[in-house]
Amino acid sequence: LILAGISLFTFQYYLSGVLSASGVVDRGTILNVMSVFAVVGFGILDGSAVGFLVSLATALGGPLIEVGLIRFLPPGVGYHYNDLGETGFFPLWIVPVYFLGGPAVGNLARGYWGYLNASTSDDRQTMPKTPCPYCRDTRAVSCPNCDAQGYYVTYNTRVKCNCCKGRGLVICRACFGDYGDDPNDLEGIRQIMNRMPD
Repeated sequence: LILAGISLFTFQYYLSGVLSASGVVDRGTILNVMSVFAVVGFGILDGSAVGFLVSLATALGGPLIEVGLIRFLPPGVGYHYNDLGETGFFPLWIVPVYFLGGPAVGNLARGYWGYLNASTSDDRQTMPKTPCPYCRDTRAVSCPNCDAQGYYVTYNTRVKCNCCKGRGLVICRACFGDYGDDPNDLEGIRQIMNRMPD
C-alpha cells in the first residue's frame, strides 16, 4: 500500500505536468482529472474520516506554504511554477494533487511507525522490564479530574465524572506505549478500561 500510494501520487503529479504541457486540454479539464484522481486515490489508499481531515489539511496547507516560499524567498533562491495559474502563484489543480499526497505520505508514516514499533518491541522482549512507577503495571491510575472519587460536586450536586465514567481510574499514560496500543484509538482505550477490575 505504501509503494502504491507514493506511485499513485507521483503519477498524478507527473500527469498534471504532461496534460498542462500538451496544450490539448484546458485548465478546467486538468483540474477535473486531478480531482477525480485525488478522490479515487484517497478511497483506495485510506478512506477514513481522520485521513480525510489530514488530506484536507495537506490540500490547503501545502499550497499556502508554497505561496509563502514563492512570495518571501529572494529571487533565484526558491522555486516557482512556470504556469502561475488562477492563483497568481500556481495552477489550481495543485490542490487535488496535494490532497492525494495526504494518504500517500500518511501510509508511509504508518509503515515507518510500525517498523519502529516492531524493532523496539523486539528490544523490549530481551530486556528485563521494570514496573511502571505510576501504576505498578496495573495500567490504571487515579483520575485527576475527580481525584479518584468517580464524581465531583458542582453547584451542590454530585455529578458522575465523565473522564473515568465514575470508576475513579483512568488509563496510565506513562506506560501506555509499552503495550503497543494506539493512543488515538479512544474506543480501544475504553475497552481496555472496561476489562479492568475496579
